[in-house]
Amino acid sequence: MEPTTVLYEVKDNVATVTLNRPDALNSFNQSMLDDFAAVWAEVKADDEVHVVVLRAAGDRAFSTGLDVKQGRDKPANVWAQGDPGEQLSPKLNRVWKPVVCAVHGMAAGGAFYWINESDIVICSDDATFFDPHVTYGMVAALEPIGLARRIPLGETLRIALLGLDERVSAERALQIGLVSEVVARDRLWDRADEIARLIAVRPPAAVQGTVRAIWESLDSTRSQGLATGLSYTQIGNPIGTAQVDRASVPRSGWTLR
Repeated sequence: MEPTTVLYEVKDNVATVTLNRPDALNSFNQSMLDDFAAVWAEVKADDEVHVVVLRAAGDRAFSTGLDVKQGRDKPANVWAQGDPGEQLSPKLNRVWKPVVCAVHGMAAGGAFYWINESDIVICSDDATFFDPHVTYGMVAALEPIGLARRIPLGETLRIALLGLDERVSAERALQIGLVSEVVARDRLWDRADEIARLIAVRPPAAVQGTVRAIWESLDSTRSQGLATGLSYTQIGNPIGTAQVDRASVPRSGWTLR
């Protein structure tokens, strides 16, 4: 796999995926859609990958969504057209390895395909979040539907309906639960890597089973989610198999503020 719009590197069980169209504000075109489909297939297939760090090159933006100048390939038959998330989104590609997303600068519109389906989202203090669809007379649906599973409904509707007239700051994103941590810009990539490496040393079966059980429960009733979750604990924690010596588990020593 040699993606052209994405940088991909694996080291110490952490795959670092970097959006690499900074001159286009890391907007996605058909090439990036194809590259991400290949990236997620590689992540799923490579057992050396335990965790993914998702980040973006350049100074101005994490991503501004679809590249409106280049667009993407769309069949003429409307019923054959698909959601870009089918290529971009980790969970739609059934990737159960945790994704730590590091957001800086602008995150707009289609950028939420990645943010909505990441497991831990942090951002730098210069990050802003917004969805311009309605401002341009387009229905905002796919990104807000995913967003409504991360933050309160009222906050989702505010972002969707105010469009370009309001941007969510890093501080506000932390308040509403869109991100779990805000750091200085020059610390963003290092902090995402630190978080990923804390997870990467844990037993992969336990980690991936946890991610899958929680995400799949969002599509179930509470009782269905609990029943499926129970089966995953039995699959992921074989009776009589000690995966971790509790006495040997290191402590990170840091406290989230």
